Amino acid sequence: MGISINMGASGMKQNYSYLFQSISGNSNLNFLSDYASIKNGSYGKLMKAYYSKSGASKKVASIAQNKSSASASKDSAKTLSDIEKAADGMKSAADKLITKGKDSVFNQIDVESTDEYGLKTTTKEYDKDKIYKSVSSFVDSYNNLLKEASTSATTSIQKQARSLSFVTETNKNLLSKVGITIGEDGKLSVDEKKFKEADMTTVKSLFNENGSYGYRVSAQASLIDYAAEKESTKANTYTGRGSYGNTYNTGSIFDYGF
Repeated sequence: MGISINMGASGMKQNYSYLFQSISGNSNLNFLSDYASIKNGSYGKLMKAYYSKSGASKKVASIAQNKSSASASKDSAKTLSDIEKAADGMKSAADKLITKGKDSVFNQIDVESTDEYGLKTTTKEYDKDKIYKSVSSFVDSYNNLLKEASTSATTSIQKQARSLSFVTETNKNLLSKVGITIGEDGKLSVDEKKFKEADMTTVKSLFNENGSYGYRVSAQASLIDYAAEKESTKANTYTGRGSYGNTYNTGSIFDYGF
């Protein structure tokens, strides 16, 4: 049936059916409203996938899987989460040592002593027990971060972990002076007796001075944390293999394979 338009009071009607002769049935009513979507291509891509005679649902599923696999993180969600936690722990332990002011573990305390004649004197000394406890926590956190980072297949994380080991290696001699040694696996160990017998000013220079070993480790831990966070936030979805994928985050599934 043709389309007629009322021309006003004269009651005259003009038939415009010839404009839609190539369009059958009710499709002419949808043509104009869909035109913009068809023109920009998004509608056509979706419809082509949906109505494909070669099995649309299977094709879309296959495309989603392939795209997810292609853009997935090399590390699982758990691996990245564990690395972030280890990096945060390392930074927290390092920050306790590099803190200055009234909360510094290197603040000296009053120590009272009595000589053989019963004369009492008060001197300022470092609280070795408190410092050792903080350094021991630092060592444990360092070793844990190395362990977690070693499970990563992400290049940026591996690179920052190697930099962390390099920072430690360059301070090997100074660390050994305060009872801290580097094992063959790169992990640290601290000898409590040797540590407490060491010069605490050397310990302070290692962990509390600006630009010290402690500062550099804290900074490196932050870089590892950032690398893991960046890798994990590629998307807010997971692939079937337990890895992060960025397909749905970018919406690129609609532009792939059609």
